Amino acid sequence: MPDLAPLGWNADLAATFAGLTLPGLVPGRVALEHNHVYRVLTEDGEWLAEAAGRLKFQAAGRVELPAVGDWVGVRRTLPDERATIRVILPRRSRFSRKVAGRETEEQVVAANIDTVFLVSGLEGPLKLRSLERYLVLARQSGADPVIVLNKSDCADDLAMSLAEVVAIAPQTPVHAVSARDGHGFEWLERYLAIGRTVALLGPSGVGKSSIVNRLIGTELLPTGEVRDWDQRGRHTSVHRQLVVLERGGVMIDTPGMRELQLWDVDERIEDSFPDIQELSADCRFRDCRHENEPRCAVKAAVNEGRLSDARYESYLKLAREKASLDEQQFERALIDKRRSGKIAERAFRALEKKRGAKRH
Repeated sequence: MPDLAPLGWNADLAATFAGLTLPGLVPGRVALEHNHVYRVLTEDGEWLAEAAGRLKFQAAGRVELPAVGDWVGVRRTLPDERATIRVILPRRSRFSRKVAGRETEEQVVAANIDTVFLVSGLEGPLKLRSLERYLVLARQSGADPVIVLNKSDCADDLAMSLAEVVAIAPQTPVHAVSARDGHGFEWLERYLAIGRTVALLGPSGVGKSSIVNRLIGTELLPTGEVRDWDQRGRHTSVHRQLVVLERGGVMIDTPGMRELQLWDVDERIEDSFPDIQELSADCRFRDCRHENEPRCAVKAAVNEGRLSDARYESYLKLAREKASLDEQQFERALIDKRRSGKIAERAFRALEKKRGAKRH
């Protein structure tokens, strides 16, 4: 890789890197991670690397370890040995979720993204509630969300499907495409440019890898068929992977996520439900949760048929999940504070302040 500019390297990153005091570092971008071994793209080619012991020791959690898409400072003593990732440059965006299971911790799915393709399939019933969840997290990431409805050649009623998606995401671009025959791909190509990063996110079987292969013009990533009996795909992509385009720019393919839990979404739930946000302006109470409060304009709209029950229940489910996560984060910070001293103390104080602001 003779030049890092096609990968997104710019003057701001160069200035930040120049201010590092660690000697012997070269810049690079994480292209893949597997079992704590990273592939890093540098000006001298692709290096295998591991995170430095000091970096791992000082990390408060997984969020402070390298992720696919990160810009890092790496050092290598000999050409045939693994490099060491010594520092992670500040992320300008990141798509995160809560790790699967009961553990309360953030997992960075991809970092430094410009555009997120939220991919769904048209070969069966649309999963509108799933799209709403992805939209909440995509808006929190700092990247621009774009909904991509793949397999348009399999849609029973394409116009109806498009209308349903536009109704739940009126402020988000929506494109119907077919990775099989290339229909609609001229719209997706407009998001690709030198130095730009596009990440693809969505459940298994929706054709994320097929979309990447169509856009790069070769069968680089493995793909699999969707099972007939339940229309669910197999996990053909098993690792997050950064792919460099010949025209410049990069794409990040991700495995299908069976479990997508919210993480630190702030006010993005309301942003993803602009219809409910507009209705709530007429609620009696400014902090109305739209559940049991009197004179709730949102509940009135549901009762009058102006807002669908499914849309309303989806909003409540996400709002309750967010409230539960906030409490879990506070309890986790309290435990860490008792165990770890000053570093955890700062995190705890920040969460305590945030929690108090929400209650007032």
